[in-house]
Amino acid sequence: MDQITIADLEVYLHVGVTEEERANPQRLLITLDMALDVRPAAASDNLAHTIDYAAVAQRVMDFGTGCHWELIEALAGDLAEMVLDEFKPESVTVEVKKFVLPHARHVAVRLTRARRG
Repeated sequence: MDQITIADLEVYLHVGVTEEERANPQRLLITLDMALDVRPAAASDNLAHTIDYAAVAQRVMDFGTGCHWELIEALAGDLAEMVLDEFKPESVTVEVKKFVLPHARHVAVRLTRARRG
């Protein structure tokens, strides 16, 4: 299966277990790997035959407005479902990186979800 990747999209969202941690938006990096057959787009050179990655990126940046999550696992799951529902890849892998441990570059959750039916 072919793939479209958006790597390390920077967003600021309210995520954290404690209220103090959720009080201010935190910097997160989100990577999306969307699996789909790009042969129709390659043959036609037409955006209508693929996933508009600019639209996906904008939707992800707008996704968390007014929301909060305790766990990045929940955020990643919600993002995966939104991408599947709205942009229709065969599957999506979402990685959310958070910068909370002082002696680690980041912590991350990566999950893959596929369309049902």
